[in-house]
Amino acid sequence: MSRLVVVSNRVAPAEEGKQQAGGLAVAILEALKSRGGIWFGWNGTTTENTESGPPDINQVGRLTYATMGLSKRDLDEYYNGFANSTLWPLFHFRLDLASFSGRTYAGYQRVNGLFASRLAPLLEPDDLVWVHDYHLIPFAEQLRTMGLSQRMGFFLHTPFPAPEILVALPGHESIVRNLCAYDLVGFQTEADLRCFANYIRYEAGGLVEELEEGPPGWSGVRVHAFGRTAIARAFPISIETQTMIDLATQAADMAQTQRLRDSLGGRALIIGVDRLDYSKGLPQRFEAFQALLDAYPGNRGQVSFMQVAPPSRTDVAEYQAIRRELETLAGHINGRFAEFDWVPIRYLNKSFSRKSLAGFYRNARIGLVTPLRDGMNLVAKEYVACQNPEDPGVLVLSRFAGAAKELDAALIVNPYDIRAVAENLQRALTMPLAERRERFESMMKVIVANDITHWREVYVDTLYGLGSAD
Repeated sequence: MSRLVVVSNRVAPAEEGKQQAGGLAVAILEALKSRGGIWFGWNGTTTENTESGPPDINQVGRLTYATMGLSKRDLDEYYNGFANSTLWPLFHFRLDLASFSGRTYAGYQRVNGLFASRLAPLLEPDDLVWVHDYHLIPFAEQLRTMGLSQRMGFFLHTPFPAPEILVALPGHESIVRNLCAYDLVGFQTEADLRCFANYIRYEAGGLVEELEEGPPGWSGVRVHAFGRTAIARAFPISIETQTMIDLATQAADMAQTQRLRDSLGGRALIIGVDRLDYSKGLPQRFEAFQALLDAYPGNRGQVSFMQVAPPSRTDVAEYQAIRRELETLAGHINGRFAEFDWVPIRYLNKSFSRKSLAGFYRNARIGLVTPLRDGMNLVAKEYVACQNPEDPGVLVLSRFAGAAKELDAALIVNPYDIRAVAENLQRALTMPLAERRERFESMMKVIVANDITHWREVYVDTLYGLGSAD
């Protein structure tokens, strides 16, 4: 069996039970536990000199962690710069927030080359190299220029933008050329795959051949462009479904879960769990809850909304701005509607363990997942998995989350339409038990059949079945 070599921007082995909802770590660890191999990437530290020396090696069972530090310049140009100030907003259709700089693009390419040069000596001829996310798009190209021909796959966890958006990026052709250096390019949804295929057809002047349909929602194409041939497919990522079911059952007796139930005093709970990011639609979500209280005053004192939003990228101005905006909105809504024994919004800038979140999900009548744009959004799937089958809650889900394609039994909403989201919240709060069960059972079939293990196996088996690049 070929070794699996996973490459991601950050290598941060998650302690069991401590991983935040929707993180990449679970998928990576599951893959490596199954097959054995190397997890390579940044170790989260800054160092003075990154120009020489092998990566740090840490062997844990069948896993080899190979990590290295980055300099402050590397982080400024590669990570905070091109990856998160250019590609992240661009891939989330936020041209208004994207910055374009030749300096940061050069840093992005330089660090990808640095990573590739450190990993290359560790590779064996029959290794499968699986590269993750927008930080590392040029990685295969860098290895190919060194003469390496291992099978290499890439998976994009974010959305992929329409060509009309992507062409705003100076040097957009080089990014797509880099993607074509992989043998297999994976996207979250058919919509993302279609955007990529349309770029190949109409911008690159390449050839796109439809492949035979795989599992529902897992379609694919063969692209011929830039003198290369690659397979591109939709691989909708998923969760550890059975683990989340078990955690939700176990969490029923946790002190933290009991404290939440006691604090609610029989009131209905709406829950949101998101990293603090402008792509998640949190201001619009707060406004929709306010609209619910305005339009349906009977909910005042009877419904609480708890938003868990751990801070991220706290040194970036746009993230500081979104935090201030949410604090202002929460203060305004609570100041307007709160009573001496009820606060409408519980806004928490902190992380919780997976087990705690599972207990929170199970006690929530509504899971409110309304990103403005999201690759998949695993919180939606985790919320469903954690429900009590006898008395399940209702998922209210943005049409712009990748999960909406699979979880079509949720109440699908446009997060920009504040009034419509409020109307769907009211519908969810008053939905009969029989309808809630029917919707829950439909979504559970999907996430049981396509759990994280199935996703991993389909992707790795697909990569294994391909010939290596020329």
